[in-house]
Amino acid sequence: MESLLSPQPLHRPERSPHRPAAPQHRPATETRPARRPESTLVTPGPLASFVRFVVCGGGVGVLASLAVPLLALTMPWAVANAAITVASTLLCTELHALFTFGTGRRPGLRRHLQSAGSATAAYVVTCAAMFLLHTVQSSPSLLWEQTVYLTASGLAGTGRFLVLRLFVFATDRNREPAAPKPVAALRPTKTTDDWNLPFVRTEAFAG
Repeated sequence: MESLLSPQPLHRPERSPHRPAAPQHRPATETRPARRPESTLVTPGPLASFVRFVVCGGGVGVLASLAVPLLALTMPWAVANAAITVASTLLCTELHALFTFGTGRRPGLRRHLQSAGSATAAYVVTCAAMFLLHTVQSSPSLLWEQTVYLTASGLAGTGRFLVLRLFVFATDRNREPAAPKPVAALRPTKTTDDWNLPFVRTEAFAG
């Protein structure tokens, strides 16, 4: 009878040697640090861009004036002039995007069309200036023609430079890297360790 009334020792199950490690709690959200760009593009200032614009435009213009007579030997002069004009305009747009304004990328079709439109507008301005000169004076001197043509070309070129810098290539120059977005970290699921709960063995006592 005493053996029945004496307290029995509590039996606890042995812990498994392969007990999983306790999960580590991490914050709900983590923000990845912003990566520094490998190569930072240095955008030239207005004066440097204008000098590059004049150098590129003038250099391509000289090459085009030399190429037209050579190409005219194999085809009509009007066709050769049109082909060289298109090629020189495409080359100028590439140089302006990569060198003059420092966008770091080649221009797409839209920027090629915009650049060609600005070149066409400049050509119309110079033609209109010469037409106005011949309207005012029936037979102007060579000095007047050169003065009006150079003045109109300078004004048209300055206007084209402003259009290219402020509108055509403005998006690439003013683009800023996007801020890093917070990345949600995975929360570990809380699991109940059954082996940590006290195991009490109950026995029935006979009275």
